[in-house]
Amino acid sequence: MKTILNFMIIIAFLLSLFGCKNRSANIMDDSSKSNYQKTLPEWAKNSVIYEVNLRQHTEKGTIEEFTKDIPRLKAMGVDILWIMPIQEIGKLNRKGSMGSYYSIKDYRLVNPEFGKLEDFKNLVETAHENGMYVILDWVANHTAWDHVWMIEHPDFYTKDSLGNNIPPVEDWADVVDLNYDNKEMRKAMIEDMKYWIEETDIDGFRCDVAEMVPTDFWDEAREELDKIKPVFMLAEAEKPEHHVAAFDMSYSWRLLHGMNLIAKGEKPVTEIDTIMKWEAKNFPEGSIKMRFTTNHDENSWNGTEFERYGEGALCFSVLCYTLPGMPLLYSGQEAGFDKRLKFFDKDTIIWGDYKYQDFYTKLNKLKKDNISLWNGIYGGDFKIIHSKKKSPVFAFVRKKSENEIMAVFNLSDKDAKVEIKIKDKNAVYTDYFTDEKYSYENFKNLNLNPWQYLVLIKE
Repeated sequence: MKTILNFMIIIAFLLSLFGCKNRSANIMDDSSKSNYQKTLPEWAKNSVIYEVNLRQHTEKGTIEEFTKDIPRLKAMGVDILWIMPIQEIGKLNRKGSMGSYYSIKDYRLVNPEFGKLEDFKNLVETAHENGMYVILDWVANHTAWDHVWMIEHPDFYTKDSLGNNIPPVEDWADVVDLNYDNKEMRKAMIEDMKYWIEETDIDGFRCDVAEMVPTDFWDEAREELDKIKPVFMLAEAEKPEHHVAAFDMSYSWRLLHGMNLIAKGEKPVTEIDTIMKWEAKNFPEGSIKMRFTTNHDENSWNGTEFERYGEGALCFSVLCYTLPGMPLLYSGQEAGFDKRLKFFDKDTIIWGDYKYQDFYTKLNKLKKDNISLWNGIYGGDFKIIHSKKKSPVFAFVRKKSENEIMAVFNLSDKDAKVEIKIKDKNAVYTDYFTDEKYSYENFKNLNLNPWQYLVLIKE
């Protein structure tokens, strides 16, 4: 669904409007943090995730056509495919000519515009044969107005004071809110999630607007799903308690918004420092944050990465790959397309010559080859070594065992000079992208071009 820029305001609105839904506190106490269970599947320890906008990824916009692209994505170093919803889209109150992926008419039926169930099974099998994993986008907060439950189970939905069905947010007029006080609805939702694992062998779910659904539901769902196979769960939310039991990874909205403001010159680089400290304080150890410069919401509603970051787009991508967390790529990002894709209509990505495919392939290799950059409990320590309000330079070190990475960024469109203080006077670093050597003396007076980045591997 549409990006929630003022997320907490909307949640407050929902709390006041729909008192029947139980909402949990956003910050965990220390006891909750200490009880965190590290559920991350071992195969996700150094993974990169790729969001598939199925409708726009190919000219035909089908599951079958996308499946042909899996070997290329494997060669790029992609590990996890997040497939946007493939279910049949509702027609009642539909937006645009084709409707929103997130207005689902039946949780178990494949959208005939995308293909058949067998096509999706083949997609999952092909991904698995290539050593990749598949998670399906899951929309648990609401359904289309013509979902089968509207007739068979009207009590599954939230009502206003007059007994009318209502959307979860006024602007989302094509969907209707589900009532999580109804235990039978919860059971039905979990059964539908189990169906996709049992029937198609997917490896988990990306859960849409996860903060708008009670956390205890997600906890219950995760427990039931893991009985079938260990799954990977991604929450479209930034809620610490989600990481106690239900989710392996959640969004880093604060970082995205902070990067947007830094790129505009409206915030200093110390904003990143503040965000990273907030995450460390509030999220349990081992939590994985998904780092990204674009996705389907950002691209369609708030602008392409090039609109928001200009010539600094690649610099911020490297930042996302080197900070603690799992990097996300979005359909077409490797093509460097600078276009807001239509959300409710066909709008095929123009791939051209895959302008940045080699760039992201190299970043994916960087991630896998350096244990300090791995995910969650598998990755290394994070230490900021330069972050000042009056300087556009942000630098940090990631270290685990003998592997050490220093990352330095000029997050501005102007030249920058900086002194990076390091303790080891005998240290020698090699820049991953240029093979240039850097020693102790180089860091005393480091000159950086606009939007320049250095990823330095200690020898």
